[in-house]
Amino acid sequence: MDAPVALFFGAGTLYNRDGREYLVKAFPVSIRYDAERVHLACYFPMPFFESARIELVGGDSELRDVRWSIRSQPLDAPRSHVGYFHATYVDHARPVRGRDLVLLDTRSVEGGGDWSGSVVGTSFIFSDRANLTTLEGDPRFFFDDSRSPQVQGTGTEEWGGGGDYWGGENMTLAFAGHPVGARSAAAAKCAEDQIESAYRFLLADMMPFGRNAVVGLEHGGLDDSEEHYRTVAYWYGLPGASLVRTDELQVGDEASERAHRYESPEASAPYEILSRFELGVDHLPGPAGQGAPPAEVFPAHLERGRRTAGSSEFTLRLEPRNLGVLLRRTLDYSFPNQRAEVFVADGGVGAPAWRKAGTWYVAGSNTCVYSNPAGELGAAEHVVQTSNRRFRDDEFLVPRGLTAGRPSIRVRVRFTPVRTPLFPGREPGELAWSEIRYDAYCFVMP
Repeated sequence: MDAPVALFFGAGTLYNRDGREYLVKAFPVSIRYDAERVHLACYFPMPFFESARIELVGGDSELRDVRWSIRSQPLDAPRSHVGYFHATYVDHARPVRGRDLVLLDTRSVEGGGDWSGSVVGTSFIFSDRANLTTLEGDPRFFFDDSRSPQVQGTGTEEWGGGGDYWGGENMTLAFAGHPVGARSAAAAKCAEDQIESAYRFLLADMMPFGRNAVVGLEHGGLDDSEEHYRTVAYWYGLPGASLVRTDELQVGDEASERAHRYESPEASAPYEILSRFELGVDHLPGPAGQGAPPAEVFPAHLERGRRTAGSSEFTLRLEPRNLGVLLRRTLDYSFPNQRAEVFVADGGVGAPAWRKAGTWYVAGSNTCVYSNPAGELGAAEHVVQTSNRRFRDDEFLVPRGLTAGRPSIRVRVRFTPVRTPLFPGREPGELAWSEIRYDAYCFVMP
């Protein structure tokens, strides 16, 4: 952990504009004032095995009259069952247009490599100028090599627990808040009152990862804000993988299909798709008044796959000591509401003894309907929009009882169509199960 004191405890500054008793009153951290001093408390468990060192560094200022207390108790658990607590601080002095701010990338932080753990929160300054409009940016989180965000919000203020910029008001709740910052620059009492910050903590809803985690935040609606962000990502991590990739099948590649005994009698011939994953805005407008063409941020790329309205079978290698399997599929999201029943058998030679693993369902598609009628009671509008992001990664969990002890499994995917119209009167279009790539990841003890 290496983070500014105020931000670590949930606020961008200790300036208390309204003289409140609690600047932050969250479940894992708090900042409380009395007549004589400020009390900072953190209740995140911080496991250690042999020693711990805590430093308070004052920079150019001398630290005076600091009082502290630490509570500890014996740890009665194997080392592989707990993770170190981390607070990763990043100063985003110059945000890059078109690119999300990276609050955490475990592939490079603290020496990089593989990490197992959970993301448990963020605390962040999003403006030094009381600018709330930068909050149009979305949070986007990627775990364990996924090229699609498994978590994507609708805006930064929603991530911090408030809609419409909290109405400009300050608030502090158990797991989300906007503790400091004036409603506007004109309303600020001093320069420090223009520092705007928010927090979001995840405890019962912590986000686990078994290989890596990338936590991103869009700055502005088009990743175009120039505000000075500073961020802290709270996470638990053990240096080692608990999710190991053991195999991959490239559908549409003859050699890969043959090696994995891929069979899909009703599948289409392999076809190529030129598209993108959901990574943010793919083009940015050029400088105003200069007539420059839009700058491309995320170029389209080719993928190759098949589609089927029937069944597919294939074999994937596993680590026999696995504790279950994460099956990831890369798909063409232009086919709506893809649903299939998944069956698993031993991957050896012979007639498979199929056991049902569950239903794999991906709702929606890259085509949606938009309506914004004039007036509260205006007639509904049906504006159909299709994005240029057809690629998507999606996961299915195969339970340990179907995979443990096996060096390989045979997987059968049987398409079961969902005939839900986009809106009444509009048919959904072609229904099919899309297959571009399958990856097998085995859960193991790190």
